[in-house]
Amino acid sequence: MPSLTVENYVKAIYQLAHDAEDGAVATGQIAAALGVLPGTVTSMLKTLDESNLATYTPYEGVRLTPSGRALALRVLRRHRLIEQFLSQTLNLSWDEVHEEAEHMEHAVSDALVDRIDVYLGHPTTDPHGDPIPKADGTVATAHDRPLASCVAGDRFYVARVIDQAPEFLRYLSQVGLAIGVQGSLIAIDLPADRVVVRLSDGEKSLSREAATKLMVR
Repeated sequence: MPSLTVENYVKAIYQLAHDAEDGAVATGQIAAALGVLPGTVTSMLKTLDESNLATYTPYEGVRLTPSGRALALRVLRRHRLIEQFLSQTLNLSWDEVHEEAEHMEHAVSDALVDRIDVYLGHPTTDPHGDPIPKADGTVATAHDRPLASCVAGDRFYVARVIDQAPEFLRYLSQVGLAIGVQGSLIAIDLPADRVVVRLSDGEKSLSREAATKLMVR
């Protein structure tokens, strides 16, 4: 059975690979994501390579093998279903579930996760809008774009949040931009580095940086 560290690494590589143009993830990216030293990452990447979970080329980056990708999706399935369970059955807020799921995802079996999936009615997304991988390893493609890429007059609804830091999620809650909220873009104020939107309860303003992390459809 893969160790907690191995599971954390393949999950991080999988998620970071979506932002890499050629699919290769740099050592520095992984170090920043996991909060460890680059030298520690290099050692682990060699281990993943020897275990056939990834292919690592110094100075070029790392890519998951099919086995590594399958493991990453299993871990993500556990994580996101646990988040949904905590939200749907225990009423934890979306800024509370991520950290709890980080601890629990390594302690539950895939069989228990499958039972949770059935109990919840086979949800397709977690509380942050991320797609939940299916038991067969398939995962839906997210057809969304950053709010910051919209233009004045565009209507949207909030589909996903890519930054799950508790303080950021609490900020979005205060603004009123939770998953499923609908609105329209009024303006992107470049000098002020702000984005202005209209929601059902009036006009709201948020930073452009925040708007890049808010995925809409």
